[in-house]
Amino acid sequence: MVSKVLIANRGEIAVRIIRACRELGIETVAVYSEADRRALHVRYADEAYLLGPAPSRDSYLRMDKIMDIARKSGADAIHPGYGFLAEREDFAQACMDADITYIGPKPSAIAAMGDKAVARATVIKAGVPIVPGTEDVGNMTDADLLAVAPKIGFPLLIKATAGGGGKGMREVRSLEEMPALLASARREAESAFGDGNVYLEKLLSGARHIEFQILADGKGNAIHLGERDCSLQRRHQKLLEEAPSPAMSEELRARMGAVAVKAAQAVQYENAGTIEFLLDKDENFFFLEMNTRLQVEHPITEMVTGIDIVMEQIRIARGRTLSYKQEDIKLTGTAIECRINAEDPYNNFLPSTGVITHSILPTGPGVRIDTGVYPGFEVTPYYDPMIAKLIVWGETRGQAILRMRRALEEYRVVGVHTNIPFHQSLMNSHRFMGGQYDTRFVEERFSMEGQAEAKEGFPEIAVALATLVAHQQTQRSAQIVRRGERDTSNWKWVGRWERMHR
Repeated sequence: MVSKVLIANRGEIAVRIIRACRELGIETVAVYSEADRRALHVRYADEAYLLGPAPSRDSYLRMDKIMDIARKSGADAIHPGYGFLAEREDFAQACMDADITYIGPKPSAIAAMGDKAVARATVIKAGVPIVPGTEDVGNMTDADLLAVAPKIGFPLLIKATAGGGGKGMREVRSLEEMPALLASARREAESAFGDGNVYLEKLLSGARHIEFQILADGKGNAIHLGERDCSLQRRHQKLLEEAPSPAMSEELRARMGAVAVKAAQAVQYENAGTIEFLLDKDENFFFLEMNTRLQVEHPITEMVTGIDIVMEQIRIARGRTLSYKQEDIKLTGTAIECRINAEDPYNNFLPSTGVITHSILPTGPGVRIDTGVYPGFEVTPYYDPMIAKLIVWGETRGQAILRMRRALEEYRVVGVHTNIPFHQSLMNSHRFMGGQYDTRFVEERFSMEGQAEAKEGFPEIAVALATLVAHQQTQRSAQIVRRGERDTSNWKWVGRWERMHR
């Protein structure tokens, strides 16, 4: 039985998990770094405990501190969210050893599929096609990787065996540039996941990045919830996702979904996970990796299926049978998610830090926003720059695009730069509207240069807007509501007058 959940994460995903727990009547425990002392997830949780200094290695990656807090708070379950410790089998094992329910897969499944190199070897045995790359599942040295790279062929990718999100990933065009890229990839992977191991993978051109959401319980049942198209990326970081994919037919969905379930069953997988594929122009697909955790983009699958994936995670962790069978899964309409990042799209997407002084969130039919920030919150350089996920649903893909345009126009953030202008330009791209894009689209066929000229008047507009906001807030703070001259409210006086004149 799960009665109190510690969320070993921060930001919007921590808020998302807290909301699911509230609906289930489960108490929540937040953990936070010094930089997140005023974070939204800290305010929302029933209890909150300080982890340590701002850097993640001193806070959110401190497994020992998190386990201590779980014991002190009486939490009987831990949800890792995504990133940080979410794909660490030693963390899942530590929870099991402490008799704390881990809301995620078993350590053995994380070890087999969370390590990308091991995952490749595992699915090969299950007969699943894979992208060509290194087959050695051990920790390969730089010398080993340099020796095998020419056999795989350039261009190729260096990828971290732990974690995801584009961290620890580098594109290599020649053998000469590879040593420096190996070193930087290992450093980034070590900083983000506490594991600097990497492997190599052939870079396929013109392919789409398609992932299937998996749910599996402890009783042998496994299903998929359809696909998400995650091809719109920059430097291997996803920017926008949609479900279902405009490139997918019912027949192809059935084939890929069956392979995805087969890959999960190969390691007796439990809980929520994602099988990622590359899909080429001829509808050939190759296993890319498995993420043994909740995905950032899970809301679009929730929107088209009507299934609360986080709630289902908790149900599975409680030992329940899956609420759904494969024949129950129907995809309705189209959902699109834009990742709203604190970065400047007109300046090479450099991260933007500072205090959010004003924010207006979009609302209305078919609009959902998952965020962990608010006016007065400081965006720091210590963590991922994503401040919100803007999700829309439409009966058709065309309606979803129109709705996203409207929602982006309504969204206002003052205090930091955001990539909202980038998403607005993307929504107006003819190739995007036609569903004609691949993983190289943003970097090779899309540019913000055409919009840079229109930005020249932005500073004056921003100054005027900031002045108006400051004036409005000053007026509000100066307003004093005086007590009425009568001894009671005007409403009561009207009521008395009406009774007297009946």
